[in-house]
Amino acid sequence: MTTVRTDVFKLGDKFATLLGDEVKVGQVAPEFTSVIAGWGPVNPLQESRGKVIILSAVPSLDTDVCDRETRRFNEEAAKLGDDIVIYTISTDFPMAQKRWCGAAGVDKLKVVSDVLETDFGLKYGLVIKERRYLRRSVFVVRRDGKLTYVNYLPTLGEEPDYDEVITAAKEALK
Repeated sequence: MTTVRTDVFKLGDKFATLLGDEVKVGQVAPEFTSVIAGWGPVNPLQESRGKVIILSAVPSLDTDVCDRETRRFNEEAAKLGDDIVIYTISTDFPMAQKRWCGAAGVDKLKVVSDVLETDFGLKYGLVIKERRYLRRSVFVVRRDGKLTYVNYLPTLGEEPDYDEVITAAKEALK
């Protein structure tokens, strides 16, 4: 049974319906399956097991804030070692993600789509029912699979504190 929350997050001046339970620091990051270009399934936590993982959830790469956020995390990914992997997850179609990444020159992070089953969105409490896209948020997963950083942004237009996220990821390496 999916949890439904109607008093947590607003779209404009009205509360939106969020599906799923929020995750918390210290718990094991829930496994999820998304898709990549060509519609192939991918489980980012399994694919990058043993590394520190940053999961950046965005509504759509085709919006200004999501565009800036993903470009910024791509720049950060270029400076990080191979032990930290960054994923951007949206409900955009995989072919649209691939086209956007090509046009934006984003090639240092991985972009995956939650469009089919919203598995990630439901397990992390991010699905905005009224729009069927994800609430902006960022998570850091330690090498052992536990969450060390969780940030649900209060509005869709607010960007994360990039320095705080990168610092949390570097701390999780220790």
